[in-house]
Amino acid sequence: MQIRRFKPGEEAALFEVHYSAIHQVASHDYSLEQIEAWAPPDLDPALWERRIRDINPYVVELDGCVVAYADLQANGYIDHFFVSGAHPGRGLGSMLMTHILKEAQSLDLLELTSDVSRTAQGFYERFGFRVVEQRTPVRRGVAIPNALMRLELKSG
Repeated sequence: MQIRRFKPGEEAALFEVHYSAIHQVASHDYSLEQIEAWAPPDLDPALWERRIRDINPYVVELDGCVVAYADLQANGYIDHFFVSGAHPGRGLGSMLMTHILKEAQSLDLLELTSDVSRTAQGFYERFGFRVVEQRTPVRRGVAIPNALMRLELKSG
């Protein structure tokens, strides 16, 4: 396994990770309507490509395949954090979060924040994140509850 930066041309592979994580794992905590609004199969590829290039994520590669990805923005916000639905419970997410935390330290960030699904809240809590606020954003006309979570980092 290796963690590295996203490479242009991998957008479709990241979409598969995103889609499978939501449809196979998050589906235990959300309704079919919510899942389809959150990760529709017909998402515009040009919009997806632009989004992925904008967030410039780290990817986890296993046997030559992208199996997880996450980003860390300059302000400490984690916008995407997904592990393939075909690879849950194998430590890939923990390895990726550890990488993100090391990157945050190297950038001297004071805190990390993320809008976290119901499914991932326990995972984030294991790394010290705490719920700041429960939210109910609307995507494609459907409310999809999540939580704003924060981790305060030690300086120095």
